[in-house]
This record gives sequence, structure tokens and C-alpha cells, in this order.
Amino acid sequence: MFLSLPTLTVLIPLVSLAGLLYSASVEENFPQGCTSTSSLCFYSLLLPITIPVYVFFHLWTWMGIKLFRHN
Repeated sequence: MFLSLPTLTVLIPLVSLAGLLYSASVEENFPQGCTSTSSLCFYSLLLPITIPVYVFFHLWTWMGIKLFRHN
């Protein structure tokens, strides 16, 4: 069965934070070494930024569809 939205709302940031902390503990030059797309550190910093942007634009699209149908 699929996870509910409140569960995912809590679970996804925790997984992102765990990845970020893992990268901070593994990488020796953590903030400066995150510029290469081949490193795991780059994606652990990209994920917490991408998820809220995706949710915002998903809700924006849904709201646009709702407004378009009711006018």
C-alpha cells in the first residue's frame, strides 16, 4: 500500500537530512567538494531544494486546473 501524504511529508525531509549528514561525514572537503555532479554530496544538497520546488509547482498546476474548470 502507498504511504499517506502526512507520512511522506515527514519521511522525505528526514531522508534528505540523513543523506546530507552522511555526505558531511564522508566527504573530507564537504561544502567546497559538492560542485561536481559525480559526487554524492552534490545530490544530497540538491534533493532538499528540489522537493519543495516540485511540490510548489505541482500545487500551482493543480490550482490552475481548478480555477480554469470553474470559470
